[in-house]
Amino acid sequence: MAHAPRKIIIDTDPGQDDAVAILLALASPEDVTVLGITAVAGNVPLPLTEKNARIICELAGKPDTRVFAGCDRPLKRKLVTAEHVHGKTGLDGPQLADPIMPLQAQHGVDFIIETLRSHPAHTVTLCPLGPLTNIATAFERAPDIISCVQQIVLMGGAYFEVGNITPAAEFNIYVDPEAADIVFKSGVPIVVMPLDVTHKALTTRARIEAFRNLGTEPGRMVAEWTDFFERFDMQKYGSEGAPLHDPCVIAYLIRPDLFTGRHINVEVETQSELTLGMTVADWWGVTSRPANALFIGDLDAEGFYALLTERIARL
Repeated sequence: MAHAPRKIIIDTDPGQDDAVAILLALASPEDVTVLGITAVAGNVPLPLTEKNARIICELAGKPDTRVFAGCDRPLKRKLVTAEHVHGKTGLDGPQLADPIMPLQAQHGVDFIIETLRSHPAHTVTLCPLGPLTNIATAFERAPDIISCVQQIVLMGGAYFEVGNITPAAEFNIYVDPEAADIVFKSGVPIVVMPLDVTHKALTTRARIEAFRNLGTEPGRMVAEWTDFFERFDMQKYGSEGAPLHDPCVIAYLIRPDLFTGRHINVEVETQSELTLGMTVADWWGVTSRPANALFIGDLDAEGFYALLTERIARL
């Protein structure tokens, strides 16, 4: 029996892998309705992330998608960015034209608050693909919306894989650990796509060529983005490809059967210089702290890439 599409807000800092996630969502209207995209500073500064979000919407042929600029810095810290991974634009690889579609005038945080207040409770899912600054700011500014959120499905953190920006921390959580702490303590049902699962969603030459062989502009762009993106990870990890982190969030909404995990307690370290931003995940249940997140540990990589290829072929 068909289900109504889930209403989602994508909160993002594009990023090549963010771009693939947004394309997947916009190509899947029977599964998700994108109410809007809120940009946050992360992989690159905010002027680039909001611009990149609009570039991606135009590439998908969805220029009517509303894009909002959110927070330009973490709650309490200086912004850390990742040009060393994503290039100076955040979408390095192919040549990109400037977007024509407008940026919405409303602040992204205000859009999140307004949207959650104007929809029936538990009908809007938040999909953060970057630092959690916008989500935490909205929760702090309007605590009444917290109980309205259906679910948060986010990319961030790690357990076995541990850090990719420091020895202990994953980038999205490290950039704004105070924001992550607010979100994980909010009581909203949370699903986490940590490095442990995204590092099982590796590109291969065959998977990249499948995108290129679609013969479409979105297919070509995804192939060129992944060509660029995988070089850093292959050199860093010695792997055969790069993990497509953020598309795991959208794929979970479409095909949750591709993923497995555990309901566990996750706390975020905000004090230690040594382990700042670490997601302390009680995978083995050694504490008495109550579970606050479904922490995903595995996925069907072949099924994941088949879904990506099939959906991007639609654009």
